[in-house]
Amino acid sequence: MQTWAKIRKVMTRYFSDMKWYVVASMLIFYSLSSYFLLYLAGEDGLLQITDFIYWIVVTGSTVGYGDMSPATEAGKWIVALYVIPMGLSIFALVLGRIASWVSLQWQRGAKGLNALNVQNHVLVIGWNGKRTEQLIKLLLIEKQNSIDKPEIVLCVRADITNPFPAEIEFVHVDSFNKDEDMDKACVKTASTILIDNPDDDMTMTTALYCSGRNKKAHKVAYFDDESLVNLLQNHCPEIECTPSVAVEMLAKSAFDPGSSLLHHDLLDVYEGQAQFSSTIPENTLPISTEVLFYKLKTLYDAIFIGVAKNQDINKITVNPSLKSTLYAGDKIFYIAEHRINNIDWTAFKSDD
Repeated sequence: MQTWAKIRKVMTRYFSDMKWYVVASMLIFYSLSSYFLLYLAGEDGLLQITDFIYWIVVTGSTVGYGDMSPATEAGKWIVALYVIPMGLSIFALVLGRIASWVSLQWQRGAKGLNALNVQNHVLVIGWNGKRTEQLIKLLLIEKQNSIDKPEIVLCVRADITNPFPAEIEFVHVDSFNKDEDMDKACVKTASTILIDNPDDDMTMTTALYCSGRNKKAHKVAYFDDESLVNLLQNHCPEIECTPSVAVEMLAKSAFDPGSSLLHHDLLDVYEGQAQFSSTIPENTLPISTEVLFYKLKTLYDAIFIGVAKNQDINKITVNPSLKSTLYAGDKIFYIAEHRINNIDWTAFKSDD
């Protein structure tokens, strides 16, 4: 009994460590040896290449359609004692290895161990528990309402699995400022990078790193400490810094009741009116702010609230004068029930 137990352990270890080339070699040997034995047995009806491949797969896997079978006595013994037992073992081994490989790839994906191959995606860097989960949910809703529908990639250092395995891509890294780690998340090809870490210092270093690796991406960094905003923008003015506004909302609501609810509604993508933006495309004629304000409400039931000239998000003019003029490349901000994906800019020509 002890001898058999040792043999079983050796066989189990051998088969579990078996490489793919060994399995392929066994499959080739099994096919060639079966063909040779059938040739010796005079099974001419099974020796045509197409017929043999079909028959060996059906028989070796024990599917057994019965449309083709050995005709000689020797051929029947070969099938019963060699083809079926060996075929069953090999096919089970192949299917087992395939299932194991698929399971391994799924586990690696869930744990964020696979390198991605995406571009023009939204890259979320950092993990803040429920806050990040809510952020991902909002991004998924925005994705459904957008034209491009970019992939959403979550890049974390925390020891977690993909919180939305069927909806987003997921990458686990050891550092947010090492090329070999961040290349797994395709940081160089991201169109938008959102940085939100539990520690503001980590957010700062990550933002500096991303600014150096991807100049073109729109980058947003969230800070609890507002004093760090100016420090980062002195070095990376292209990064949009978002400080916590909870205290400001409390103070505003003290003198203007309902202010916090109003601002929450403007940011809520689930229901009610929300704030969106759009860039005036190239080759668009100058647009009067008065005409834009009136026709945006008339044609799209939207309210024009501000503009970033030449898309400079650090210099947004809220409630601009009706006498001002907007040009191609300016980014407008508006309030509407839904994002307006196909604005007809020719409709904003002056009526003069």
